[in-house]
Amino acid sequence: MNNNWIAIDWGTTNFRAFLMQGAQQLSRISQTCGLLSVEKDQFAPTLQYLLQTWLEQYGNLPIVMAGMVGSQQGWHEVPYVPLPCNAQDLVSHTLAFTTPWGSPAWLIPGANAISQFDQPDVMRGEEVQLFGLSALYPADEHFALLPGTHSKHAQLRQGEITSFSTFMTGEIFSLLSQHSILGRALPEQRENNEAFLLGVRTAMRGAPFTHLIFSARTRRLVGEINEAHVHSYLSGLTIGYELQALPTGQLAWVVGSPSLTARYELAASQMDLNLSPVNGHECFIHGLWHLFTQLQGNQS
Repeated sequence: MNNNWIAIDWGTTNFRAFLMQGAQQLSRISQTCGLLSVEKDQFAPTLQYLLQTWLEQYGNLPIVMAGMVGSQQGWHEVPYVPLPCNAQDLVSHTLAFTTPWGSPAWLIPGANAISQFDQPDVMRGEEVQLFGLSALYPADEHFALLPGTHSKHAQLRQGEITSFSTFMTGEIFSLLSQHSILGRALPEQRENNEAFLLGVRTAMRGAPFTHLIFSARTRRLVGEINEAHVHSYLSGLTIGYELQALPTGQLAWVVGSPSLTARYELAASQMDLNLSPVNGHECFIHGLWHLFTQLQGNQS
């Protein structure tokens, strides 16, 4: 029996598709064609073009999508599911439709809540990673960091997402390094752990954020950091500032790419935090497979 299907993580800036056979990944596509580069009426033709080789080889495979593709700016808006929520809650609110070329398709909803800082908060895509983490590493409780453009700090209990908070760490780093005086007229940047850790330690001093980030300019002017290491320093500042939201001694999973989780681990080494890295793609695939099997069960 053919149990091939396609898992898709379609975000604001990136598109990732995984050709699956059951829970096993066979192939992968990664493109920088997120929502920002796709017109509202072009999601179907864009997806068909990106998946053309797989569709020609395997036919109109089932497609399960998560991420910003289900947002107001996406292909079809799927309303958020309020916390607390479990996998079945997501499944029951999933949008099912058929693509123009005949593939059965599902859009997984995101989740919304009031953050630990008493602010309205939302996620799309990370909820799939969280359920994947819970399935891969079963436990009564999970506390997880999901670093990225908009980092999430999330809590699960008994396989149910109970709370989360968002930190715009990745986007703030991008804005500061590319569109502010802090990153202007710099030479080609080189990663430097010493500058990164200086940024982390500086963030730990508790200065107001808009004062803190100006040190990326002043430390360069007085010769405390090399011009080629300013981005490393800024990365340390922004990640260190985010991690101050965690209590001392916190044990947490950090779910993401190996390069990014390594940075968070390095920062945590200065802050008495204990982070265990997990591959974000593996969590996403496993979480979406878990949801897909439930979707198939609901059809039978």
